[in-house]
Amino acid sequence: MEIATIGFTKSSARFFFERLTQAGLPTLIDIRLHNQSQLAGFAKRDDLEFFLERICDMDYRQEPLLAPDEDLLKGYRGGTLAWKQFAGRYRTLIEDRKPEQELERDLYERGVVLLCSEATAERCHRRLAAEYLAERWGGVRIMHL
Repeated sequence: MEIATIGFTKSSARFFFERLTQAGLPTLIDIRLHNQSQLAGFAKRDDLEFFLERICDMDYRQEPLLAPDEDLLKGYRGGTLAWKQFAGRYRTLIEDRKPEQELERDLYERGVVLLCSEATAERCHRRLAAEYLAERWGGVRIMHL
C-alpha cells in the first residue's frame, strides 16, 4: 500500500499537478478542514476536483476523519499551540476517531495522496495521518511529493 502526501502552498499549479501525475496514484484525499477557501486558489475543492480529473485522471475524495478540528487548527495557526502540542493533540484526536476502522481500506490499498495546504510534510497533519495509518495497517510505504 502506498500513501503519498502533498501540499499546495508555495507551489505553482504546474508543479503541483506534475508531481501528482508522476506519482501515478488513482485518488487524492483532501484532509483539510477548510477546503473551499478562496485563498486556496487552484486547490479550492470544486476546482481541484475538476483539475484532478482533467489533468491527472485522478479521483477526488474528502475525508473529514483525518482533518484536525477547528480548535486545534486555530490554536496552531494562531500561535497558541506549538507544533509539538498540535501533533500530540492531533494524534489523540485521530486515535479517538479510529479512522482505520471507518476508511475504505481497499481505496487506500490502490494508492492515495493525502492533501493539505502546508508546503512541506514536516509540520503538517497529513504526515501524521499517513504515519498513523501505516502503524495501524502495516505494509504502508509513505512518500512525500
